Amino acid sequence: MDNVKILERYLPPDAAPLIGRWIDYFKCEFKISRNRNSKFGDYRPPYAGKGHRISVNYDLNPYAFLVTAVHEFAHLHTWNEHKHKAKPHGTEWKNNFKKMMQPFFEKDVFPADVKHAIISYLNNPAASSCSDLTLFRSLRKYDAPKESVTTVEKLPVKALFKLKDGRVFQKEEKLRKRYKCIEVNSKRIYLFSAVAEVEHIEN
Repeated sequence: MDNVKILERYLPPDAAPLIGRWIDYFKCEFKISRNRNSKFGDYRPPYAGKGHRISVNYDLNPYAFLVTAVHEFAHLHTWNEHKHKAKPHGTEWKNNFKKMMQPFFEKDVFPADVKHAIISYLNNPAASSCSDLTLFRSLRKYDAPKESVTTVEKLPVKALFKLKDGRVFQKEEKLRKRYKCIEVNSKRIYLFSAVAEVEHIEN
């Protein structure tokens, strides 16, 4: 029960009891993690005497937290069924994600636009993971507003922006799905997701 009370701080309240039951059922170590810019959540299979481990970033809005938690539990379920024989975001994982998302659709925990984005993501075999930008953008609308934060796609070409670690980059052209950006100090080229959060520096 204590688990559920803690989960209610991060999830839509109607979703917390089921996630709590999954933690117990799968004997999973579930960790609410600090922010990681590179990922929202993580799943680690049993290894060296440790059981299943899932972590989800603490600063996600409740809908993004839930989608990420279900995403990682679908990895766990897929590992239990297939071990290393299934691709990380292959058909087996996608089927489990779809199946495990169903109870939350039935409880109607998602706003209509997020539900629609999840359904179209699940029906789109080309979207291999939660890097699906339509889903990501629909989830982001429910974030608390952040001062001075924007995304790379909203910046004009040649704009300067800063990361949390203080490094400064200049935005260049788009290459397929990512933007080419040059770190000002080292002149090294990096590729940024369209929806990476950055701070715009006025030239």
